[in-house]
Amino acid sequence: MATVTVRGHEIHYVEAGSADAPVLLLLHGFPTSSRMFRDLIPRLAARHRVIAPDHLGFGRSAAPDAESFPYTFAELAALTAEFTTALGLDRFALYVQDYGAPIGLRLALAHPERVTAIITQNGNAYEEGLGAEAWAPVLAYIADPSEKTAEPVRAIRSLDGIKWQYETGVPAAYRDRLDPSAWERDAADMAREGQDAIQLALMADYGTNIDLYPAFHDYFRRSQVPLLAVWGAHDQVFVREGATAFLRDLPEAEVHLLPTGHFALETHAEQAAALIDDFLRRRVPARP
Repeated sequence: MATVTVRGHEIHYVEAGSADAPVLLLLHGFPTSSRMFRDLIPRLAARHRVIAPDHLGFGRSAAPDAESFPYTFAELAALTAEFTTALGLDRFALYVQDYGAPIGLRLALAHPERVTAIITQNGNAYEEGLGAEAWAPVLAYIADPSEKTAEPVRAIRSLDGIKWQYETGVPAAYRDRLDPSAWERDAADMAREGQDAIQLALMADYGTNIDLYPAFHDYFRRSQVPLLAVWGAHDQVFVREGATAFLRDLPEAEVHLLPTGHFALETHAEQAAALIDDFLRRRVPARP
């Protein structure tokens, strides 16, 4: 574990692997942190320099209050780009999940020359990937931010709401792989002072990501970036149609639907690591 200062803010990150190995940048989702990669990183570090930052406001990174920092996805993407520069990362593959997807894809739009490949694990870029029931309260809040519409959104980051994200869609055969400390730690982070304003600001801003979907699709078509979708097939937040939609713009994309939910690494880290390692070996040329 280490930290680097970006724009005066301390960004915490986890790193493993050789300094001269190809870089894989892991961008976590809501409401977690680099902890979500705890079972993946050891499985990939033999061949890759794996780096997983905590977004500003999450995990062990700094969390300035929402009055002193504008919590938008554009700002988090810009900070992530500056983070990569601070670490001297000029080329890297991206792993994106949930919030990590719009952050990583915004980075790719700004710096396409840096991105060698994208691995998306329930990291959405298509409207059909938005689960109707799960997204209804968020879309209502985006349309009309108010105390009335905020309450259902607050429930999403309660202990019960976070546990729902971990458990929903996980078949009984894999339930014993779930670690309750994962959602308990996330809920504790979300309950910290200042988080209400931070998370509501990001929820209110999420619509700007949906507005950028056409730009993401254009980037896919123009770049034909190698893309692997390793997707929890039973996710109710970002449904399986979001995974198969990548094939419209990236016909050579590789899509694997795993029999699990939103946080696929909680139950299928070994399978995901094998798919990722094989994909990067075949699709990302070694540097000269």
